[in-house]
Amino acid sequence: MPQYVYRFSEGSKDQKDLLGGKGANLAEMTKLGLPVPPGFTITTEACRAYMRDGHVPPELRVEVTMAVREIEDTIGRRLGDFHEPLLVSVRSGAKFSMPGMMETVLNIGLNDASVKGLAEFSGDERFAWDSYRRLIQMFGKTVLGIDGEHFAHTLDEKKRTAGAATDIDLTAEDLKELVAEFKAIVQEDAGREFPQHPREQLDMAIEAVFDSWNTERARLYRRRERIPNDLGTAVNVVTMVFGNLGDTSGTGVCFTRDPSTGHSGIYGDYLANAQGEDVVAGIRNTLPLAELETLDKKSYDDLRQAMRRLETHYRDLCDIEFTIERGKLWMLQTRVGKRTAAAAFRIATQLVDEHLITMDEAISRCTGAQLSQLLFPQFDGEAERHLLTKAMPASPGAAVGEIVLDNAQAIERTSAGAKVILVRRETNPDDLAGMIVADGILTARGGKTSHAAVVARGMGKCAVVGAEELDVDRVSGEVRINGTVLHAGDTIAIDGSSGEVFLGEVPVVDSPVMIYISSGLEAGLAAAEDEATKELVHAIDRVLGHADDVRRMRVRANADTAEDARRARDRGAEGIGLCRTEHQFLGDRRVYIEHVVLAEDDEARLAALEELLPLQRTDFVELLDAMDSLPTTIRLIDPPLHEFLPDLTELAVKVALAKERGQVEERDVKLLAAVQRMHEQNPMLGLRGVRLGLKIPGLFALQIRAIAEATVELRKAGKNPLPEIMVPLVGSMRELQIVREEAVRILAEVGAAAGVTLDLPIGCMIELPRAALTAHRIAEEADFFSFGTNDLTQTTWGFSRDDVEGAFFADYLENGVLTISPFETLDADGVGALVVSGVTGGRSTKPHLHMGVCGEHGGDPESIHFFHDAGLDYVSCSPFRVPIARLEAGRAAALAGEDATA
Repeated sequence: MPQYVYRFSEGSKDQKDLLGGKGANLAEMTKLGLPVPPGFTITTEACRAYMRDGHVPPELRVEVTMAVREIEDTIGRRLGDFHEPLLVSVRSGAKFSMPGMMETVLNIGLNDASVKGLAEFSGDERFAWDSYRRLIQMFGKTVLGIDGEHFAHTLDEKKRTAGAATDIDLTAEDLKELVAEFKAIVQEDAGREFPQHPREQLDMAIEAVFDSWNTERARLYRRRERIPNDLGTAVNVVTMVFGNLGDTSGTGVCFTRDPSTGHSGIYGDYLANAQGEDVVAGIRNTLPLAELETLDKKSYDDLRQAMRRLETHYRDLCDIEFTIERGKLWMLQTRVGKRTAAAAFRIATQLVDEHLITMDEAISRCTGAQLSQLLFPQFDGEAERHLLTKAMPASPGAAVGEIVLDNAQAIERTSAGAKVILVRRETNPDDLAGMIVADGILTARGGKTSHAAVVARGMGKCAVVGAEELDVDRVSGEVRINGTVLHAGDTIAIDGSSGEVFLGEVPVVDSPVMIYISSGLEAGLAAAEDEATKELVHAIDRVLGHADDVRRMRVRANADTAEDARRARDRGAEGIGLCRTEHQFLGDRRVYIEHVVLAEDDEARLAALEELLPLQRTDFVELLDAMDSLPTTIRLIDPPLHEFLPDLTELAVKVALAKERGQVEERDVKLLAAVQRMHEQNPMLGLRGVRLGLKIPGLFALQIRAIAEATVELRKAGKNPLPEIMVPLVGSMRELQIVREEAVRILAEVGAAAGVTLDLPIGCMIELPRAALTAHRIAEEADFFSFGTNDLTQTTWGFSRDDVEGAFFADYLENGVLTISPFETLDADGVGALVVSGVTGGRSTKPHLHMGVCGEHGGDPESIHFFHDAGLDYVSCSPFRVPIARLEAGRAAALAGEDATA
């Protein structure tokens, strides 16, 4: 029989799959001897059994009873006792931190009788009734599914009539009345009385946690973060300790380092006379953690010692929840804390300097996605701006967008193409859908550990919180800030690094990190406005430099012009992995292709091609010069022929109207006939790539000759061009063989005329399933392979990317058929299997065959790790993503324990 319940003394931090994140870390803190209230964890296995069978496993109730009785014996109180009641909290806790999961239920065990015992036991009647109203409010919302606004509105009304500024100003009598009103809400909305039996409360809360795994907001969050749906959640049952027992009690959340900046110091929020959820919910603005030293020096010192011990043990930034009960510190939760992108780089290098981690570990903790955030533009400090207010910077970034006040507005406006800022008094897990689509988040309440701040940092969203001057009125749709009245749809700008909120749009400039990437360390430091930013630039330089040292895969760029190539080289590209020559035939040059298509005989066609030769040669001279001494893979013309010709319908209409008017031009008639002859129902699977080169004699020859002549010209100028000729859409060895034979002949001819040897690599793209499956044969004619994963994805899935992304991808993502577009992150199971087959087959013929990838997946972090494991030699991506690919290639090597210098 499986064990469904683990005492905190039984587990460890390495059991997150079974105990969830919270449970595993509670067990770890217990092992370390830190003051953790007694409790137990119900495993994810129990949740999976519940989801599978539709009911709680019978054995679970027995195990829960045994665990509860152990707690009772340990602390000398009984669940439901009328005089000294044991109270517990019930918290969800999946393997991964999930803001979309169930909220905590505190004070389970209270009822109409035991609330009086709690008042007697604590000596504080107000505390007892406050605890009871909290239980009914949390239980009603979380377990019974009652709209939390009903409770919040009733609480606000009670404060208004009682003349209370905050919750803690309500008297015991006020709270007794509130309990009665809350119970009435439960009766009306849930159709039942609030449960009085403590065990019924506990069992219902446990089932509610299990049910919360499949709530819409939880599924939404899992889809976004690509968390599997079958993991299930653990449940943590913890003995209550009370932070709302007066001024000597309180609750807080802290970090061992600042999660926004990464700086060492005292970071966190504290609320005296409050229970745990008050801090995270942001319903009351908090005190800085440093003020706890003045309020309670002993608890402060104990907390500081625990923080240092946890950071040393986990060797990372730790996020900690704690409660102080009448001067006694209790640790309620810890985890490796989420952090901003800037903090990730700073903390990683700080921990290296403190000799807590190695540089390999440092790069494993800094992701390409985080680096990408730091490359985005920031607000121009020199521009004229209208400052509305300044609050707490919770998650850095620069966001400009329309004000939206709820999920519905956020989704509606973003679906229409707008950028939005979600503006709320405070956020809670119900706001997840709006937070996901928003560019930024602004709240009137809360601190750096509030729900809005924590979720924004985890998502990499810009956020400003605790804007006390902000008055949000959802009913009227108004937002008032220091006398300025705004409405939903008005534009504001928020700076998550400074906490500033501006009216209207604000111009942006390159970030110092972007300047560092493109122009070097000194330029990046010069652009930094303060020491913190200089520290960040230095940290990124160290991490990226180490990634370059340890990575095995090289990083090239996709670039079609000399300008793009220089931009890529500035960002650290080690070559060009894909030059799409078809882009050089569009625009003004399209007429030359029309001449080729309309040619009535070989002589006319060759004359038309001859017109293009000097243009192509110039293109390649400029490109190869920009990438001097670096490999430059030039793909022969690839896209469907229709892209170079007029639209069939438009041309047919033009010719028809001309005939009516008697003004027909013979050229248009010939062109229409050619377009009709070459019209295809599905051009992406038709006359393109190598097929086009074989269909129109001389087309590939023109390009190969232009590459050869450009190479000769640059060599004579003392340069070192390194072109590679790539044949697209190859499906059989014979196709490549035909093109190769022609290329070898042209290279020999141009070389002989110039008195040089031109032995240029000739390879092909593997972008058809057949090519991947017959790679062992194609390799006989190839000097290299480059996996074109965009087309390989299209042909494997049977998707036409341009058609399906707007047609049904949203439905597929919604229904879980896809967790992410396979055009963004490689489909490892399907397309990835073909890549591995191609690598294995190609190297079975030529063990040292050079291989890379040139699809857009070459810049996707997760895909880069797959390509590393598959044994590719390089990835190629857009110039902007080159730094990201460099970092991820280094991370892949570090995580695999490889050393590129070995």
